[in-house]
Amino acid sequence: MKLFKTVDKIFARFGNIRAMERTHVDSFTEGLIAEIKGDKIAESDFGQLYTTYQNLSGYDFLNVSLLSGTNIKTYKGCYLIFELPNNTTITLPSDTKEIESDFSNVSNRYLTKITFIVNKSEQEIISKGNFNKVFLNFKKKSLPMDKV
Repeated sequence: MKLFKTVDKIFARFGNIRAMERTHVDSFTEGLIAEIKGDKIAESDFGQLYTTYQNLSGYDFLNVSLLSGTNIKTYKGCYLIFELPNNTTITLPSDTKEIESDFSNVSNRYLTKITFIVNKSEQEIISKGNFNKVFLNFKKKSLPMDKV
């Protein structure tokens, strides 16, 4: 294995793009991962979900940071679905339609930041933890997570 890393370093010095990508250490994304702000509200084998709230010009936003092994790249947005104890759901569409994950080759994880518009009642349910499961749906995939 050490031989391959040495060969990659040599090819990178000669300008080989693929070798440069393999030898690059991503300290920027790793720094973002280490400094995730907010409360962890859900986790599973698929990832961990952190949330913070923000109020801009009278609108309440739910800022979500998803740390997972799944690369999310979509131009159609996503949905955050909260499953409540009384078998009802709250569905929040993403504020922006273009969503792209940042990859860290140090820890081999993706960090995805998504914003959702919420009202006061939804914010209260989420912050108090009055839900059983959370699903992040994008494209034709769904990432289920249990409440922490």
